[in-house]
Amino acid sequence: MKAYFHIKDEIRILGIDDSALISDTITIVGAFFRGGMWLDGVLRSDISRDGLDATTRIIEMVRQSKHFLQIRIIMLDGVTYGGFNPVDIVQLNEETDIPVIVLMRKLPDFEKIETALSHLPEKEKRMKIIKKAGNISKVITKDVSNPVFIQCCGIKQELAARIVHLSSTRSNIPEPLRVAHLIATGIILGESRGKA
Repeated sequence: MKAYFHIKDEIRILGIDDSALISDTITIVGAFFRGGMWLDGVLRSDISRDGLDATTRIIEMVRQSKHFLQIRIIMLDGVTYGGFNPVDIVQLNEETDIPVIVLMRKLPDFEKIETALSHLPEKEKRMKIIKKAGNISKVITKDVSNPVFIQCCGIKQELAARIVHLSSTRSNIPEPLRVAHLIATGIILGESRGKA
């Protein structure tokens, strides 16, 4: 964990979200933002539906980007992508040297997750990766009655909460994740859909 972390209004954040689950190959999109103000770049990659390649593919996408050296935070919309393809946020942090913040709209129901995983191969490995994301804390962004929840690696939770709050400029969801969602669903479905 970085001992000192300076948070500027225009901190460079890479928000990553996935597209709709309409095939075995799922597109993921990264929206590279200055704080919660404006978009500076877009990245894309593909992962397997219900696979185990999300961590590797995100690391490759980040490290191969021309924005790599500018990214100060990687922000994920949940810890699983493409169905139940889990992201190991500890490995992602270690292999990029960039702090990771996972954002959730509601607290995860681990019993339901375990039930869903029972239909997939290597369910123990998947659950271990999901639980490895660590402690969950509540953050108030725009709407006091509608908090979001975060997990993080490589950054203290209070600093991660400040970054989530700072980048949530237009809704309860940080702008890098909101825009990544709009782009990902728009590319695959022809028009953005779902809760952004």
